[in-house]
Amino acid sequence: MADTIRLELVTPERMILSEDVEEVIAPGVEGDLGVLPEHAPLLTALRVGEMAYRVGKQIDYIAIVGGGFLEVNNNKVIVLADDAELGQEINLDEAIERKLKAEQNLEQERKADESAFNSAQVQLMKELTRVQIAEKYRAK
Repeated sequence: MADTIRLELVTPERMILSEDVEEVIAPGVEGDLGVLPEHAPLLTALRVGEMAYRVGKQIDYIAIVGGGFLEVNNNKVIVLADDAELGQEINLDEAIERKLKAEQNLEQERKADESAFNSAQVQLMKELTRVQIAEKYRAK
């Protein structure tokens, strides 16, 4: 049995990560899911949320801020994300500022049409995810 599984994270702009890891935890549309080496084949959609991966005792985080898909096959996890950011690349102060703007926009759109309100809600979820992950790295 293999001790690691290959994790590849790709967005339309770039390959964000390609690393052998011991565990992957991803935000599936039906709930978070964990993937260990030798996992059965799987294909699932992803929601905006926090993704984590572990190598030894080190846990690193990724903000999945645009949804996407996760495939597990042949001891490899491939994540095709519309948008994603490595946790250590997120600037906490900037993320908090964007979150505050998203909250203000949400309040304004609440009074406008439903479509604009839904878009504002999604944007706020993205910014909250960035802040939560960036705070984990500031604590280190």
